[in-house]
Amino acid sequence: MKTSAPLVCAFAIALATAAAASLAHDDQPTTAHANHPHDAGTFSDAGQPGKPSAVTRTIRVRMLDSMRFDPSSITVKTGDTVRFVAVNEGRLRHEFGIGTHEEQLEHDEMMKVMPDMVHDDPNVVTLEPGQTRELIWQFTKPGTFEIACHTPGHYPAGMKMSVRAK
Repeated sequence: MKTSAPLVCAFAIALATAAAASLAHDDQPTTAHANHPHDAGTFSDAGQPGKPSAVTRTIRVRMLDSMRFDPSSITVKTGDTVRFVAVNEGRLRHEFGIGTHEEQLEHDEMMKVMPDMVHDDPNVVTLEPGQTRELIWQFTKPGTFEIACHTPGHYPAGMKMSVRAK
């Protein structure tokens, strides 16, 4: 049986995509930093999931189809546990993900490979148009971090906000 090169190539791409998607959803966090070791008890260099009983502040963040978050930046105290109320006010799907700049760059590359990935993780959630979701996060050390949307094309278009923990 003779097999054409384009067919073999298409099969290889489909197999690799299915394998990557399977690995991303097998009871593992789907965030870009999932395969990076961190200190015990630390989820990300930007902090860790917070407990609802420890919330010290609630911040409402609007997600806009103009590829912006409102507010565009916030300042928190190191150690604060923040309840983020993310509101997708647009007509497009958006993400709300917390991480370091490096983690955001890695996640953006991953989303280019798996653009339809939907997140429901401690540090990143996907919001459909009109949807509101909460994410509780503790900023465990000082630094400047990012909240970003990695729906393909959104992060490069500027859909990110700065979080300064001091």
